[in-house]
Parts: sequence; structure tokens; C-alpha cells
Amino acid sequence: MRRQNGPWVIEETILKYKTPWVEVFEDQVIRPDGKQGTFSVVKLLPGISILPIDEEGKVYLIKEFKYALGKEAIEAVSGGLDKREEPLEAAKRELREELGIVAKEIINLGVMHPFTNVVYAPAYLFLAKKLQFTSHKQEATEKIEMYKTTLAEAVRMVMESKVIHGPSCVLIMKVKEYLKTS
Repeated sequence: MRRQNGPWVIEETILKYKTPWVEVFEDQVIRPDGKQGTFSVVKLLPGISILPIDEEGKVYLIKEFKYALGKEAIEAVSGGLDKREEPLEAAKRELREELGIVAKEIINLGVMHPFTNVVYAPAYLFLAKKLQFTSHKQEATEKIEMYKTTLAEAVRMVMESKVIHGPSCVLIMKVKEYLKTS
């Protein structure tokens, strides 16, 4: 069934690959210039990133080995949404699972799309305040260390490419601006 997608016409969509986290589609299209073509789209599970900050201004990041990178990375608490889970609920769940933190106040800082051409991967961003520390149990695939630092140091780490996870970089900079203006 033909459908319009902006200036593109999609004549057919074929699902090429699927896992619980990734879907790859191949579209037969009529391009904006009127010629026929193929356009591939990768859809990732929507995700969240949440940055907890305590009353002393310390932020809590995580340090974890990232399989695709082949090395450790420092980033905000992040994870994918479970089926039919709202972003706020996913943020609360991930914060508790990864660091054992429950936040009495969570502020929605919007959504970002780290890739806008061939990958659909929305990331919902949150700031967590008024923190309570509890016990937690990480998933079997996770070996996470807490990385406590100042917000200023986290910003420096973004600027020096020591934090390289896109949603974490955007979130840290948004938190800096949010706290400056609130």
C-alpha cells in the first residue's frame, strides 16, 4: 500500500531483520526527485537516560563495559523501554536497577533522536532529584560501577569526549542549562 512520508512515496516496506531490540526495514520508494530507489531504516527500541543529582550537587553516572565499543564507557543511567512502558516509568526502573536510587522528584527534559537519517531511536531525557539510596539488583548482562562526580566535571568530560554516549552528552548539557535557569 502506497503511503506518503514527507516528499517521499513509500511503495512497499519489507521487514528484513528483527530482534526484541532492533528492526531493520527496507522500503521501495519514489524519491523526492521522482526516481525509484531503496531506503533502509533501522528502528531501535526507544530508550531513556536519567541523571541523578544530590543535594550537594553531585551527579551519579555509570561506568560499564559496552560490547559494541569493546571498552568501558561512562554515561548516564540509560536503558530501553519495556513493552507498553511509559518513558517516566522506564527511567524510574532503570535508576533503581542500575544504581539503587529512588528519586522523589523527576523532571522531564524532553526527547532527542541521536540519529535522524536512517536510524529511528528516540531517547527520553530526565533529571532526578531528592534521591534515596536503596539496595538494587543489576541484570545478568550488566556489571555497572557508580561514578560519582560534580556536574561541572561531567560537563568537562562531555567536552573532552570522555563521555561519548549521545543521549548522556545531551542530557548533561541540558541539566547544566536547566539548573542555571531554574
